[in-house]
Amino acid sequence: MRSTPHKSLAATLCAVAAMAAVTLPVAPATAAPAEAHRAADCTPAQVVANGGFENGTSPRSQSSAGVITNRAGRSAHGGTGFAWPNGVGRTHTDTLSQSVSIPSGCSTTRTPAAPSYDVSLSSDASGAAWSGHESATFTNASDTALNEVYLRLWDNSHGTCDAMPITVSNLTGGTAGALSVGCTALKIDLPTPLAQGQSATIGFDLGINVPSGADRFGSDGAFSFIGNALPVLAVKDSAGWHLDPYTNNGESFYSLAADFKVTLDHPSTLLIPATGTSVDTPGSSGRTVTTATAAKVRDFAWAAGPFNKISGTSAAGTPVNVYSVSDISSADAQSMLTTAETAVDAHAARFGAYPYGELDAVIDNNFWFGGMEYPGFVLDLVSTTALTHETGHQWWYGIVGDDEYNSPWLDEAFTDYATDLALDRTGTDCWSNVSWASDSEKITNSMAYWDAHSSRYSTVVYDYGKCALHDLRRVLGDGVMAKLLKDYATSHWYGVSTTAEFKAAAQAVTATDLTSFWTQHRIDG
Repeated sequence: MRSTPHKSLAATLCAVAAMAAVTLPVAPATAAPAEAHRAADCTPAQVVANGGFENGTSPRSQSSAGVITNRAGRSAHGGTGFAWPNGVGRTHTDTLSQSVSIPSGCSTTRTPAAPSYDVSLSSDASGAAWSGHESATFTNASDTALNEVYLRLWDNSHGTCDAMPITVSNLTGGTAGALSVGCTALKIDLPTPLAQGQSATIGFDLGINVPSGADRFGSDGAFSFIGNALPVLAVKDSAGWHLDPYTNNGESFYSLAADFKVTLDHPSTLLIPATGTSVDTPGSSGRTVTTATAAKVRDFAWAAGPFNKISGTSAAGTPVNVYSVSDISSADAQSMLTTAETAVDAHAARFGAYPYGELDAVIDNNFWFGGMEYPGFVLDLVSTTALTHETGHQWWYGIVGDDEYNSPWLDEAFTDYATDLALDRTGTDCWSNVSWASDSEKITNSMAYWDAHSSRYSTVVYDYGKCALHDLRRVLGDGVMAKLLKDYATSHWYGVSTTAEFKAAAQAVTATDLTSFWTQHRIDG
């Protein structure tokens, strides 16, 4: 999300009536906060002994004597001991091994894994009300049996528990528990525990009612923007279930790469830009069926309205579509098409080929939030910088995922840094006005902190965050930094990034100890 001065939505969101009768219980207002759903965090510890080989072979096992050595004629990276596999001039294979115990709660397994969503919805005449069915198939990747899963109904944050924009009913494959976290989390008890490697499917009828207001989930006159409306599975990892609250200040979203097939039946007068690759077929009289398919995406979004559409293809071959509301000039629409084509190629050259087929950009200058990213689909103002930024999110959070609530810098700072590179900005004046508000202010703080210090969010996460990456580039060198980010994206393609993993990857490409760098730049984790 491209941050802009935060505006209250109270004046722009109207009350929304629930579309279908739902008998889901709602947790009391005094229920424990989201953190109560999560297991105790692990205590990180160095479990690899003798990492520098200074203590000889102990406690490692080596396939032959002399693999670990301090022999003359070779230099260790540091100290005197080193490992020299296959270093004796004959064809053979050497191995080194060591048994380690992962501290309790520190497993990185994320589940439910490999989600697949199949959705069929039909709209009213305006494209602001949708109803139909959704199913979700998933696999338990954890060695602990799954007794329940959670659906995130994110857009209920735009209404109330008494008038929910997102309604779920007629659930199959499980039993609905209580709605919690402001009615954005629905617990579903599974009929039997799901063992590791086993798969299950839940299904439900779905109602969506888009509120008024030019928001990432809202309508601007005849145009509806439908982001985060499809319920998606929450993630369980070493910290337990991630059931963080919705935030308007940034993003709360944390989901695993999934496959979507979404069928949208709508009046033919409406155009439907959407995540994935879309095919239109004739429906009943005066209606069109848009079928959008997307593989390995973290979410699905679409829009509906009498948009003006122009299309092109980037120099590298990515189809790009710009959908603009009625008060956007043709010149501005064409400028945004050129920007999107240039940006998608620039980011792809740096971080890896764009994998999502086409890219749809929906342009409306009434968006209070500036811009918002979804896989293959962005909402934006007429702004070269903002659209280049939102396009960059296709890599940083779209392809390389992260926990946006607890580590927002991993997508926003990285995307702002990518935007600078794409626009030939060097970051030489990054720290001209740096001023930390307190000792507790860190680039790596969570949205819980930034919601309590909202005026500092953009400055620290976006500006200071990208400046820290520019500084890291200056420490490592342009070429090393470029290779680091491309290799890091490749190794985390469709996966999840953490601050600790990025810091380790950066340290691995340089002999310079980066400990003081992270401390100076307030990058914890």
